[in-house]
Amino acid sequence: MAEEDNRSAILVKPHSEEAESSVIASMIIDSDAVIKVMDILTEDDFYDLRYKNYFKAIRKLFNERSPIDPLTVTEELTRMYGPTDYGSLDYVGNMISRGTVTSNVTYYSNLVKEKSILRELINTNDEVSKKCYTNDGSLEEILSFAEKKVFDVVSKHTGGEMEDINQIVLKTLKSIKEASKNSGGLTGVPTGFIDLDEMTSGMHGGELILLAARPAMGKSALALNIASYCAINRGITTAVFSLEMPKIQLVKRIMSSVSKVSAGEINTGAIEPDAWGELMEGARKIAESGLVLDDTSGVTLMDLRSKCRKLKLEKNLGLIIIDYLQLMTGEKNAESRQNEIAGISRGLKVLARELDVPILALSQLSRGVESRTDKRPMLSDLRESGAIEQDADVVLFIYRDDYYNKESKEKGIAEVIISKQRSGPTGVVKLVWQPDYTRFRNISHEQ
Repeated sequence: MAEEDNRSAILVKPHSEEAESSVIASMIIDSDAVIKVMDILTEDDFYDLRYKNYFKAIRKLFNERSPIDPLTVTEELTRMYGPTDYGSLDYVGNMISRGTVTSNVTYYSNLVKEKSILRELINTNDEVSKKCYTNDGSLEEILSFAEKKVFDVVSKHTGGEMEDINQIVLKTLKSIKEASKNSGGLTGVPTGFIDLDEMTSGMHGGELILLAARPAMGKSALALNIASYCAINRGITTAVFSLEMPKIQLVKRIMSSVSKVSAGEINTGAIEPDAWGELMEGARKIAESGLVLDDTSGVTLMDLRSKCRKLKLEKNLGLIIIDYLQLMTGEKNAESRQNEIAGISRGLKVLARELDVPILALSQLSRGVESRTDKRPMLSDLRESGAIEQDADVVLFIYRDDYYNKESKEKGIAEVIISKQRSGPTGVVKLVWQPDYTRFRNISHEQ
C-alpha cells in the first residue's frame, strides 16, 4: 500500500509542454492563429504557468486591438507580471525556433484541450474519492454528485460559464438572423400543430413547458402526438417518461394515431383485414424513429436526470416528456407534498437548462375546476401550483366543451389555452379531437 501511495505522489498530471509552447508561438507569429486558439482554449486549459501567462498577455493585446509580435507580447507580459525568466525576446525566439507550424495550431490547441480535460477528470475523481472516504452524504447523493461532475466535464465545451457580453451579443444576433430566415416562424422544436407553433415558435431548449388538464381531456394523447411527430417526422430523439401507463399501452396509442387504426381495434385485436397494412406501416415508422420510452413508476428526479444525461451524450436528446409530474418521487426529507413538488418542478427547470432541451411536463389540475360554471382551467387551478407556475416558461391547458356540455356547438373541438408564455403571446388554439385514434389534428390546415 505504501508503494502505491509513493507512486501516486510522483505522478504528473497529463500535459504537453511542446503543444502549449507551439500554441503560444503560433499566436505570436500568426494573427489568424489567435482567433483559432481562443475559440478552443481558455487560460485554465494551460498546465504550465509560463504559457498560461503568455496566453493572457496575448489575449489582452488582442482585445485592445494592439499589434501582436515578439516585442509587444514580451512588453505586455512584463507589464502584467513584472520581470520573469521567461519573458524575454530570447525566450520567445527559442519557442518559435522549435519548428512551430502555424497551420497546425488547431491540432496543437485540441491536444492542449484534451490534456486539460484529462486533468479535470482526475480532479473530479479526487473530489468523488474524498466524498466516498469521508462518507459525505448518502449513496444516492454521492452518485448524483459524481455523475454531475463527470457530465460537466464532458459537456463543458457547450458553455454555461461566465461569458463576455460581446460574445453573447454575437450569439443573439446569430439567433435573430436564423429566425429571420424562417420569416418569423419556428425557432424551436415543433409540436406538429401549426397554429400552436405559430404562437410559440416551437419548444425551445432550456424551457419547462407545462401541459395540464382535468382527467379525460386528452393531455396524455396530446403529449404522445407531439412525441411521435418529433420522433417520426422530424427525427428528433424524444424521451417519454410515462409514470402511469406501461410501454406497450403507450405504443398501442401511438400506433393508433400514426396508422389511423382505431384504438378499440388495436386493443381487442379485432382489426379489419384491410387495416393491417396501415398498422404495419405505422409500426415500422415507430420502430425506426428516435422515440425512447421509459415506464418506471415513481421515477426520482435523480434517476430521470441520469437517464437524460446519458441520452444527451449518446443520442443527442432533443425533447423530454413526463407524464405526469405529480407521480414523480421527490426528496425524502421534504416538509410537505407541496415542497416535494416544488423541488421536482425546480429540478426539471434546471435539467432543461443543463441539457439545453425543452421539457414538456404534464400536470394534474385541482377539482376546483369542476365547481365553476366556466370550466376552462386557470393558472390558479394547478395542483401544488405556486412553484410549478413560477418555474414553467409556458403553461398550456386543454379544454373540451363537449365533455361538459352535451349540447355544445363545438363537438370534437379542443381548446389548447396558452395561459402563460414568457417570450410570447397568450391565447387559444383550437384542434380537432379524434378519440377513436387518441389523436388531435390541426383544425384549419393540412398536417
